[in-house]
Amino acid sequence: MGKVSETIEKKLTDALAPSVLEVIDDSASHAGHAGNPHGHGESHFHVNITSEVFEGKNRVARQRLVNTALSEELSGPIHALSMKCFAPGEV
Repeated sequence: MGKVSETIEKKLTDALAPSVLEVIDDSASHAGHAGNPHGHGESHFHVNITSEVFEGKNRVARQRLVNTALSEELSGPIHALSMKCFAPGEV
């Protein structure tokens, strides 16, 4: 796991106390594309996250919570972030 992946994991853990958190660095499949022109990695990510914080919130509200927790990284090293956000019992 690289430095950006570790930062994503720490920030989401601190902000959302997830029961499930999977951070996937998908940068290799985007080598040569915008945001990863040289294929160095740690620019494109997918997150699977389950948290009680998401209870009663719609998909957009859940994604906003993730984006807020990672706002600094989204304005820097992260070029693209996809996510699946669940409340416990939804998976």
